[in-house]
Amino acid sequence: MGASDVGEVGQVPQVVFDTHPSRYAHWKLAVDGEIARLTLDIQEDRGLVPGYKLKLNSYDLGVDIELNDALNRVRFEHPNVKCVVLTSGKARMFCSGANIYMLGQSSHGWKVNFCKFTNETRNGLEDSSRHEGLKSLAAVNGVCAGGGYELALACDEILMIDDRSSTVSLPEVPLLGVLPGTGGLTRLIDKRRMRRDLADIFCTTPEGVRAERAREWRLVDHTAKPAQFEEQVAQHAARLAAASARPGGDAGVTLEPLQREATADGWRYGLVEVSVDRARRVAAITVAGPQQPPPASGEDARAQGCAYWPLQLARELEDAVLMLRANELEAGLWLLKSRGSVAQALAWDAFVEQHRGHWFVAETLGMWRRLLSRFDVSSRSMYALVEPGSCFAGTLAELALAADRCYMLDSAEPEQATVLALSHANFGWFPMASGITRLAAHYSERVPEGIAQRVGQQLAAADCAALGLVTATPDDLDYEEEVRIAIEERVALSPDALTGMEASLRFAGPETMWTRVFGRLTAWQNWIFNRPNATGEQGALRVYGSGAKAKFDWRRV
Repeated sequence: MGASDVGEVGQVPQVVFDTHPSRYAHWKLAVDGEIARLTLDIQEDRGLVPGYKLKLNSYDLGVDIELNDALNRVRFEHPNVKCVVLTSGKARMFCSGANIYMLGQSSHGWKVNFCKFTNETRNGLEDSSRHEGLKSLAAVNGVCAGGGYELALACDEILMIDDRSSTVSLPEVPLLGVLPGTGGLTRLIDKRRMRRDLADIFCTTPEGVRAERAREWRLVDHTAKPAQFEEQVAQHAARLAAASARPGGDAGVTLEPLQREATADGWRYGLVEVSVDRARRVAAITVAGPQQPPPASGEDARAQGCAYWPLQLARELEDAVLMLRANELEAGLWLLKSRGSVAQALAWDAFVEQHRGHWFVAETLGMWRRLLSRFDVSSRSMYALVEPGSCFAGTLAELALAADRCYMLDSAEPEQATVLALSHANFGWFPMASGITRLAAHYSERVPEGIAQRVGQQLAAADCAALGLVTATPDDLDYEEEVRIAIEERVALSPDALTGMEASLRFAGPETMWTRVFGRLTAWQNWIFNRPNATGEQGALRVYGSGAKAKFDWRRV
């Protein structure tokens, strides 16, 4: 792991998001049959960047990079696991949350990207439980505060030790002048159905709540005395595993290291290429469609391992997205491109549809579902470009549907013809955080009648224009100029205004817990992080631990 420019914390070249258990500094992964145990044992001096110590089992981005990797290894390398137990390796201290000194010294952009990635990791726990049946239990064996409690909240159930001293708390408002950054407020109400007045007391009480009251207030599900705690962990984990519908398998797939090559202006992988034009503040992401027909069976797909096209592409594309978000903050517009055979892409979707019951195929679908959600919440403009040789079909068409606009060349030359195609993947495989498909969101839930009957058809530019699937279909004479103008106009606008506009427009349809976490919470936290009451020279986040008292501007704005 490495780190980028994080303002006052340090000057290190770049953040990378791929790691391996042999390089973990803070998590230990152990698997015993159907139960995996992830133990948090923070090494104080192993922060991602210099400038702070990770005391009291507090975490930074590097800790969550390891957690994300560990969860993916459980998903793919240990298909028999049906329940993950998250606990602490330190006596009387589960997790004190995000490291306050790291937050106090970091740039605004670093804080926002940190919270976003941490949110995605916790949402991923819930996503895997809902769709693949991988359950999780938080075994809270000590003080559990802030982001530590938010991690517990993301699990299916929480078991808390009743040792008369351990507490759960969300102390951000009274102690730091900020909000819990990874869904704590929302999950108390939406997920745990806590009474609103009790939640108000809980979130403004810095000392937290002990076990008995925590259970009464619905903050935890179970409690256990110290002598019975480990026995209760085993029993509850076994019960959750027994209720899991995860199909499992005889052999997992080892997640081999990514092959990422740095270039002068970006990165190159096997199936993904990223090119950053820093002068224009534009990044182009090009993905390669399948070069071979799909395998014959789910087991044949598993045998391909990391070379299985949908898995390789998902892993490389996710890494590219994370690298861009963390390291190329000024590249405010992403151009999404593809190359390959539309027919082959549709054939692979047909294979996936037939073999979705195989655990490996299902887990790869899950990785795509979470990857596409990363696009949805990225603070970047996105234009999809459908050009000669593109293969935006089915699963890959989700990238075009995730984009803010889609430009498609309508060429009079047969060899320059462009097509776009839908498959059953676009009608429910990859729900957004709002619970609806990107196709439905594209049309603000007014999907044209008959569009489902076009599944599997290669739609020419005129068809796509008639259906409203794309934004514009310029001809050979106008395409390059129209795209150029659209790019130049976009990058000339305020990036702050664009971020707010895009986040408001991308999520048509109903609100859910996740849209509230990424919408309301992120908006408020962004604003609060910029306010002097939190991050000014005498703001609460800055003076915490110094002995000085925060000085607030008492006006409500």
